[in-house]
Amino acid sequence: MGKPIIFLGPSLSREKARKIFDADYRPPARKGDFLRLAADFAAVEMTVGFIDGVFLQDYPPTPIEVYHLARKNGVLLAGAASLGALRAVELEKFGMIGIGKIFQLYKMGKLDADDEVAVTFVSEEGGDYRLQSEAMIDIRYNLYLAHKKEVISEKAKSVLVKLAKEIYFPNRKYTYILEEAKNRYPVLESEINSFGRYIESNRKSLKEMDAIRLVKYLKERYDSTANAISMQ
Repeated sequence: MGKPIIFLGPSLSREKARKIFDADYRPPARKGDFLRLAADFAAVEMTVGFIDGVFLQDYPPTPIEVYHLARKNGVLLAGAASLGALRAVELEKFGMIGIGKIFQLYKMGKLDADDEVAVTFVSEEGGDYRLQSEAMIDIRYNLYLAHKKEVISEKAKSVLVKLAKEIYFPNRKYTYILEEAKNRYPVLESEINSFGRYIESNRKSLKEMDAIRLVKYLKERYDSTANAISMQ
């Protein structure tokens, strides 16, 4: 039984992922990756986790490409956190499994745009990736937490969400968002500065949390299957 294949990029570091499960981690999925897996499928079973895919760097895998793998007998395909969550919503009726909060938000229609999870990134040594921009869904999440902790008011939260959403996704960086907010809404400068200080040491990622959920889910499935085989 082969280890699950997981397409992983900037949503979760390889180091953190491997501490949970030593799977077959591959770079963010590109056009053709799922077609190749479908064409090469010869095992009795195959497990694939889809977390990250490319956005600007190359063409991402289309729903029809992912479908070609999902429809194969013996394939377990799960998606979460980023492009994987989007494809899971589109292909759930064909057997793809969706994991995590972001998948649920798309499924319920509370999110409907690709740019909510889209980011730009560069590869680094060791197979990890460094973010060059922030995902809109993570910006929303951090603003929600800051408001909940009374760092900012409802007004400031709404203003920053609206402004961030207007910015083209490769340019979504906290420094840029906050400077632009202070220029447009000088009356909120104190709160904007408070959020800037808050985010320096309190940044959270909903995408990372969902990626961890998927890795744990596939580990549980893998361990369960391995135990069942060993008892035969």
